[in-house]
Amino acid sequence: MSPLKRKTRLWPGAAGVMAAALALSVTGAAQASAADLNNARNAGFESGLTGWSCSAGSGTTVSSPVHGGAAALKATPAGQDNARCAQTVAVKPNSTYSLSAWVQGGYTYLGVTGTGTTDVSTWTPDSASWKQLSTTFTTGASTTSVTVYTHGWYGQAAYYADDVSVYGPDGGGGGDPAPTVPGAPAGLTVSGTTSSSVSLSWNAVSGATGYSVYRGGTKVTAVSGTSATVTGLAASTSYSFQVTATNAAGESAKSAAVTATTSGGNTGGGTLPRHAVTGYWQNFNNGATVQRISGVSSQYDIIAVAFADATTTPGAVTFNLDSAGLGGYTVDQFKADIKAKQAAGKKVIVSVGGQNGTVSVSDPTSAANFANSVYSLMQTYGFDGVDIDLENGINATYMSQALRSLSSKAGSGLILTMAPQTIDMQSTSAGYFQTALNVKDILTVVNMQYYNSGSMLGCDGKVYSQGSVDFLTALACIQLEGGLSPSQVGLGLPASTSGAGSGYVSPTVVNNALDCLAKGTNCGSFKPSRTYPDLRGAMTWSTNWDASAGNAWSAAVGPHVHALP
Repeated sequence: MSPLKRKTRLWPGAAGVMAAALALSVTGAAQASAADLNNARNAGFESGLTGWSCSAGSGTTVSSPVHGGAAALKATPAGQDNARCAQTVAVKPNSTYSLSAWVQGGYTYLGVTGTGTTDVSTWTPDSASWKQLSTTFTTGASTTSVTVYTHGWYGQAAYYADDVSVYGPDGGGGGDPAPTVPGAPAGLTVSGTTSSSVSLSWNAVSGATGYSVYRGGTKVTAVSGTSATVTGLAASTSYSFQVTATNAAGESAKSAAVTATTSGGNTGGGTLPRHAVTGYWQNFNNGATVQRISGVSSQYDIIAVAFADATTTPGAVTFNLDSAGLGGYTVDQFKADIKAKQAAGKKVIVSVGGQNGTVSVSDPTSAANFANSVYSLMQTYGFDGVDIDLENGINATYMSQALRSLSSKAGSGLILTMAPQTIDMQSTSAGYFQTALNVKDILTVVNMQYYNSGSMLGCDGKVYSQGSVDFLTALACIQLEGGLSPSQVGLGLPASTSGAGSGYVSPTVVNNALDCLAKGTNCGSFKPSRTYPDLRGAMTWSTNWDASAGNAWSAAVGPHVHALP
């Protein structure tokens, strides 16, 4: 977030990857018939690399992490080698096959050559957890074998692959037998609760490669292990949960249901609504309407006070109200206005960073200083939490440590938000994305800034330019499928053309993007593979620029967010 125009920072190496991405697309796997089977041999790498060949000795098998069974492939790119591991698979002519694999780690590609028709491939950026890649291909009239491959990307981290499947008519090559639909999981229990989350665990199911968690009959997350934490819940509320087991053959029946009740929050302002609007309030005069907290539109559920100031103590921050620039606004009036907003059900937090923010949390000492100083501001001014808007780099290890320390002091009612730039959320290996995932159990929402940005990759591997519904939805999809709960994802846009150097879109575009993600309607050319009805909402820079435009942004976007399913 910035009162000034930001500099656009392009991802090193983006040009090469984006160019490759333009040729790639992700499509859903075709339905198999009862006679179909997995034609890949040693698909789970349980027999080492038997049947597989890896370039430049780049591949090996490991016992952890694995998606299923006891082994998985690990392949490491080095120099000019992209760690390509391949297998020749027998197929039938004039037949359609579903190609899939579970992957984790660095950039990973999955594809097939020699089809006799159109060779296909798909890919994913870094993934901190197992993710399934899938596509389909059709063989030519004389095609009896194809080459299936995985590979990474030059200079990127090692990738892992497991449970490869070339599912379709029997090619006669002696592939792995077709799986059967697993049974329903047993032993579902509630292992923990907070004011905003419920932790679940259950027994493993033989033959399952993954599990889906349902809340009130709606799927909310998918995991590869036998536990999950569902976040973004309301305090003091009862929820019903069920789990299913999945594999290539399909999904089991739902387990017996369990009920869990979240604990009560402990901060002023009541419970954050299911769908929320965040607005940044400017503690300075840059030509936008000068506001007091009391003057912020009631459409805003979270008000982020911008910004806290760095001190000479590493990691520590303070807050200095710009009374002179705000027309004589006093500290006592400021505190009273915060209390009044909280009494009206709003949350008021302090934002750390901005374009000119110089706060660095890079070791245990600065992490402790950050947590202690932010907690002191919360006690002094009555803030409900903190927003992380550091635009000059973030150390995931020590910022995560600082935020967990702050959470232990503030309690389960802490409001924790983030406002990364688009480049910060392209990959789960990026510092911001890592931090968000590290503190997922205490994170409220990530409102990425979809402005002042260069062109970026969407979750489908295509390149999108800012200023469209597709830019918002395809980039949000990376977070939604990369490990964050839908309730932890919001869309950040400028309130007017004056609020950013580039990237402003009308409130109609914002609302269409929200509809596309939450309901599957009003999409552009990109349409997500599933809907996210728990999507948290939207954010804007700033409430002041919104006020300068007659509060047109909040008047249009606010009611739309609050009416989402």
